[in-house]
Amino acid sequence: MQYPEPTVGAVIFNPDNKILLCKSNKWNNKYVIPGGHIELGEKMEEALKREMLEETGLEIYDIKLISLKESVYSKTFHEEKHFIFIDYICRTDSYQVELNEEAQAYVWVSWNEIDEYELGGFTESLLKELRNKEESIHRVDILYDY
Repeated sequence: MQYPEPTVGAVIFNPDNKILLCKSNKWNNKYVIPGGHIELGEKMEEALKREMLEETGLEIYDIKLISLKESVYSKTFHEEKHFIFIDYICRTDSYQVELNEEAQAYVWVSWNEIDEYELGGFTESLLKELRNKEESIHRVDILYDY
C-alpha cells in the first residue's frame, strides 16, 4: 500500500540574512529550498536537522514551523509523488555549503533577489508569501525580523 510522503524543508538564513536556494534536477533544474523525507520513528525537527546537514553541510538553529502544504502528483517534480511539505524557517552561522548529490548548485539570496531566479515547486509562493507578509491574506506570525 502506498501513502503520502511527509517531508521537511527549510528557509535557512545565514548571518547576513540571505536565504539558501539549491538548484535541483528533481525540480526541473529550478531553485528550491533544501529538504527531504522524515524517516520512520524520527521527529520532524530531528529530520530537518539531519536533512540540512546531509544536503547542505549546515547546522541549523532557531527552528520555527511556517508552512504545511500538500502536493499530489505535481508536474513540477520529476516523478509522480504525493508529498506533504512541512516547512520551517531557521538560521545558520555558516556561509559554507557542501551539497550532496541531490542539488547541482546553490546560491545565497536576499529578499530582493528571489525574483531573479527560477524557483521550483512551492518555493516561489512560499518565499513571496514570507517576503510580503504584511500584505498576506494568510496568518504569518512566527518570523524573524528582517
